[in-house]
Amino acid sequence: MGTLPEPFAAWFAGRGWTPRPHQLALLRAAEAGESALLIAPTGGGKTLAGFLPSLIALGRTSRPNGPGALHTLYVSPLKALAVDIARNLLAPVEEMGLPIRIETRTGDTPQNRRSRQREDPPHILLTTPESLLLLLAAPEAAAFFAGLGAVVVDEIHALAGTKRGDQLALGLARLARLAPAARRVGLSATVAHPEPLRAFLSPGGAPGEVRLMQVKGGAAPELSVMLPEGHLPWGGHMGLASAPEIYRRIRDARVTIVFVNTRAQSELIFQALWRLNDDNLPIALHHGSLTVEQRRKVEAAMAAGKLRAVVATASLDLGIDWGDVDQVIQVGAPKGVARLLQRVGRANHRMDEPSRAILVPANRFEMIECAAALEAVRHEELDGDPPRPGGLDVLAQHILAMACHAPFHPDALFAEVTRAAPYAALSRREFDDVLRFVEDGGYALRSYDRFRKLFRDAEGMVHVRDQRVARQLRMNLGTIVESPMLKVRLRGGPVLGEVEEWFISTLLPGDCFIFAGQTLRFEALDAMTAVVSRGGEGEPRVPAYAGARLPLSTWLAARVREILHDPKKWRLLPAPVREWLQLQRRQSALPAPDGLLIETFPRGGRWFLVAYCFEGRLAHQTLGMLVTKRMERAGFGPLGYLATDYVLAAWSAFEPTDVETLFEEDILGEELEEWMAESSMLRRTFRNIATIAGLIEKNHPGQEKRPRQMTMNADLIYDVLRKHEPDHVLLRATRQEAAGGLTDVARIGLLLARARGRIRHLRLDRVSPLAVPALIEEGREWVAGGAEDALLAEAEALVEDVTGGAEHFVGLLAEVTEGVRIRPGVVDKPRHGGKAGTRGDRPRHARFIRSVPKHMGRA
Repeated sequence: MGTLPEPFAAWFAGRGWTPRPHQLALLRAAEAGESALLIAPTGGGKTLAGFLPSLIALGRTSRPNGPGALHTLYVSPLKALAVDIARNLLAPVEEMGLPIRIETRTGDTPQNRRSRQREDPPHILLTTPESLLLLLAAPEAAAFFAGLGAVVVDEIHALAGTKRGDQLALGLARLARLAPAARRVGLSATVAHPEPLRAFLSPGGAPGEVRLMQVKGGAAPELSVMLPEGHLPWGGHMGLASAPEIYRRIRDARVTIVFVNTRAQSELIFQALWRLNDDNLPIALHHGSLTVEQRRKVEAAMAAGKLRAVVATASLDLGIDWGDVDQVIQVGAPKGVARLLQRVGRANHRMDEPSRAILVPANRFEMIECAAALEAVRHEELDGDPPRPGGLDVLAQHILAMACHAPFHPDALFAEVTRAAPYAALSRREFDDVLRFVEDGGYALRSYDRFRKLFRDAEGMVHVRDQRVARQLRMNLGTIVESPMLKVRLRGGPVLGEVEEWFISTLLPGDCFIFAGQTLRFEALDAMTAVVSRGGEGEPRVPAYAGARLPLSTWLAARVREILHDPKKWRLLPAPVREWLQLQRRQSALPAPDGLLIETFPRGGRWFLVAYCFEGRLAHQTLGMLVTKRMERAGFGPLGYLATDYVLAAWSAFEPTDVETLFEEDILGEELEEWMAESSMLRRTFRNIATIAGLIEKNHPGQEKRPRQMTMNADLIYDVLRKHEPDHVLLRATRQEAAGGLTDVARIGLLLARARGRIRHLRLDRVSPLAVPALIEEGREWVAGGAEDALLAEAEALVEDVTGGAEHFVGLLAEVTEGVRIRPGVVDKPRHGGKAGTRGDRPRHARFIRSVPKHMGRA
């Protein structure tokens, strides 16, 4: 088909549009019944391309409503994206008068609408992987999906390789049986590994079954870097020093999205901007812990053009089409090229016009990483790992869901599961072990009735034990295991969102904290709800989340090392960073791109070891545990270590010698196994896996399970299995995930292999310039009052050690307080004649800061 049929041709012409070649190509593929993966630049009309064949097919013949009327299933990684796409699709449908019904079905969909959808499906249903599995687990799933003609998977790169992606792949394998004629369409703008994504989409798991359509071209993004006036911090990662510059950029633009890397950072940046908001600009906050109503309100206001800016986390990373956004500001290093381009694409959202984005590094190392990211974008390089094999815990959940749908034979389900790309290499032994676990818990747990969920009849068919099991599955289904959360509710008012239980446990009545863009006073804990009121005395705290504590790994390590090592590339850096690197070259050395620089030096009665690895905080954390264990065996008396995205720092009672032996590749052998056996990380990993697999219930009909109960149950079961069934399938899954995922062992292995024979150890008599950020970070703890002076004195001494006093004290103050509790948010007592919450209400300097450890400055 070379042209569009009416009324589509007229609708395009009425907007002054011409169909893009890839939109027509996808239409031709659909006419031929072919599946396709479309990779096209942001703003290239991918979403319309994905839906155009369905809209045309549905427009030709008005399908009767009722069972089997579902024609197209759209799967999105984000609820907000599904809602946004539905809103954008309704416009052409209504303007062309097409008899097409479009609806969403997510965890936010009311129960009455879900029930109606089962009886009377829409023509196009937009959903998420979790909601899809719930539909597939229903007894009527075969009839519901019988007439399905197409499955559209949006932002497919964000799903493949994750547990939600495993869940979706298994769901697609089931759809291939229920609706074998349904074609698949994958949509993405940023793909580093297209072949695994083709396999992910394929009904049989073979990439060749899916046509690849890769659109080149599009306007190159316009990227720039913005630094704070006066001083670029040595350390810190919140970017608050740049708040005045960010505000001015917002004021001078029409609509801006300010992206940050963590929820805590979003609250801090939002408050910093609000304090500067003399012009009363409508600025909003959006992150995953806010209530659905608040997020929807922000999304609707943004779509309606009522906001000048929104401060957001990854909750708005993907695909939201707000064409009026004319700039993106990324606060903090982007950590990866694909992630940066994904966020940049939210600005301008038009393929033929450049997207504009400003990078705001929070410190000097981040400035180097931003420069590396800009270079990678210029060279059109993408990053990221190829998808990993599917998780056994996700498979266990899927097996139970399929039993809830209808009885199955293990042979048939095994054949079906191995057609899903993440499980193509699954052995029959592993499948049988997972099935046996779902049946009765396994050898060590089979005597407990609560773990018996399936049974087999005389013909070998597997059945769900009773409807109680099906209800429990529906209440606990999903692969996202969050830390225990408590709702935050205004006294006599609405719920504002959720924060982690551990954070609330640190508060006393009267303490205040920042959440949902306002200062709140904690009053009481009522069951699973924190009751709060607005305002409060004292310095407000900022909730941190597990997502923030899970370190961000940088995929730009190689380019960062190249820039550091090559002075010719320092032209990419601002003067303060160039001077910093020159100081490092004079006093020590610069890290080599293909080796490992390690410095040791004495300070405050301790010895410090700093290794410049640049492999991301996840890898550095694990490496730090292994190195300090080896230091202990060598008698160096390690006292602690610190991992940042860029360096690993450890400190000990005695001088480390033969440093090269601490970083030999065999450290990933015995030391890793011993550490994993002793580490509490395995217990945490087991709890998550056991929750996904259905061994531990998050929710139970008629009762609310306390998070502490879940943890205790998981620990008890973990100990029983380790003692009586050490080869239990969930323990195998735990060890596999801990070794291959959480600990970034693969990156450590590559680092140590690269460094073999290329380790350069320098014994210095004092701290080096590149080590200063790590030492300042190491010295931060929550304290009050007089420790402030000690920290300022120590930080001043650190910087003077390497600069000879060249840094101005005001800059130093910005350095040591950046990212700490610096009084963000509405201040309770107006000063200078201003009203609370206005610019006249200036924050006091923090009375709560982080202290110097005892061995620094107090020896």
